[in-house]
Amino acid sequence: MKISALSFIAAQQPAAPRSHRRWIGPVVLAAALLATPSIAHAADADAAGLTPQKIFTLLFLMLGPLKILGPFSAITRGADAKFRFRLATRAIVFAAIGLAIASVLGPNMLQNFNIPIPVLALTGGLVLFLVALQTVLQQFAPPPPRPTGAAPQNLAIAINPLAFPTIVTPYGIAATIIFTTLAQGDTEKKLVIAGVVGAILLMDWVAMLFAHTVLKYLGTILQIVAVVLGINQVALGLMVILNSLSAIGVFTLRL
Repeated sequence: MKISALSFIAAQQPAAPRSHRRWIGPVVLAAALLATPSIAHAADADAAGLTPQKIFTLLFLMLGPLKILGPFSAITRGADAKFRFRLATRAIVFAAIGLAIASVLGPNMLQNFNIPIPVLALTGGLVLFLVALQTVLQQFAPPPPRPTGAAPQNLAIAINPLAFPTIVTPYGIAATIIFTTLAQGDTEKKLVIAGVVGAILLMDWVAMLFAHTVLKYLGTILQIVAVVLGINQVALGLMVILNSLSAIGVFTLRL
């Protein structure tokens, strides 16, 4: 089940129950968006020029809630709040476990090949650039057909397709591995990366719980935000690539 997040956000969503609770999701999600970059400022820049704030920005596109809202709304169409809560919680748990395993095994595998830090940073920049470019171009893709009827309620979908690859994308795993590898030997940076990933997963969980309401009231705004964020991600990816090539000695970067 593969659904374009930008296209799906633009589609109309079913009406949500009129209650003061409908505002809890957007408020908590907005608070997390504002608070997490401040947490990211806590550490210094790493050897590859990737500050914790940049790491948050990069991982937000790859693991963040903007790409989850549409697919989760589709697979929980017609489901009650209890099922959505259980599904979202299980999916986040599986996603966290998957990222933890990748963060432990991935750096060890990369270090066995003795790959220099600038090359790892260059790899991360390429991944970011390609993913961000794809996100921007998705706005020109035709919207997916609107499904009819209620989606089947099966908690097995918490692993696939929800946790993998909707929440934890292949490129999200790759970026997490690269950032963790760059932080080898620095416990503080590892803790910052773990905190950033944890904050993003928390945002994903809140977004899924209130996906229908968020899309109903903020769908158009989120579509615009996703495009603007994607353009910034493309620029950040290019900067990481240029800085890495300069560190390798391909050229001298002058800005």
